Amino acid sequence: MRMDNDGVGVIGVGTMGVGIAYVAALAGYAVDVVEPDGARAAAMMRTVETTLAGAVARGKIDAVAKEATAARLRRLATIEDLPEHLAVIVESVPERLALKEDVLARAAARVPRLLATNTSALSIDRLAASVADPSAFLGLHFFNPVWSIKLLEIVRGAATSDAALGAARDFGAAIGKETITVRDVPGFATSRLDFAASLEAMRMLEDGVASAEDIDRAAVLAYRHPVGPLRLSDIVGLDVRLEVARTLEAAHGPRFAPPSILQAMVADGSLGAKSGRGFFDWPA
Repeated sequence: MRMDNDGVGVIGVGTMGVGIAYVAALAGYAVDVVEPDGARAAAMMRTVETTLAGAVARGKIDAVAKEATAARLRRLATIEDLPEHLAVIVESVPERLALKEDVLARAAARVPRLLATNTSALSIDRLAASVADPSAFLGLHFFNPVWSIKLLEIVRGAATSDAALGAARDFGAAIGKETITVRDVPGFATSRLDFAASLEAMRMLEDGVASAEDIDRAAVLAYRHPVGPLRLSDIVGLDVRLEVARTLEAAHGPRFAPPSILQAMVADGSLGAKSGRGFFDWPA
């Protein structure tokens, strides 16, 4: 299975979908992005333009590369509008099992050479039951912000072929990522490590150990994390954190139980950066 420049499909333009589309376009792929909502599609292009402008300002790319990258992105309204036989389609819709199953079944009908889900916790084998050819299906777990973080976690399902795994590694290299390969266990490798820190940080805040600012400063200064666990949770989305925590709790027990403070904030609509308020304030 070759992973050459035959085009990439990305389904969903949330935070992760935009980042995946951006790095693929920057690497030279023609990228079709599926988003039925026109306002969200317009917001995606504004984010891409802002990020490209920042890359030019920092000397990472020149103005010609900026224009070429933006031109490689095309918005489509439905999954059925995607061309057939793309090099890869990456599904990046919210972490809801039924939604992902529906999206993946429709994406599989476009017969991509590689079909991937961007999930941080859902079972690849469970999702594979939705696709026509599970041998060409696996998980590609990206990290936010996608354009900055070099890691790409490849999650191999029981039916994933060696060819698909090789294609995923090639695609990761083509878009500038370093890959690790893990088997399909709840939380994979990175989510379990991440949640161990983020849930404990929430419990510390709940217990009054220190302020959100100082808990995050401890992680950044003592352990050289690029961003603290509470601020990262805001960026990811507290609703997403809650859904994944519940998934990990069901699989691994109470050490991943969502803290009361997380449940209360989500119930109150404080979802992090996307709502303007989480553990920190996020001005528009």
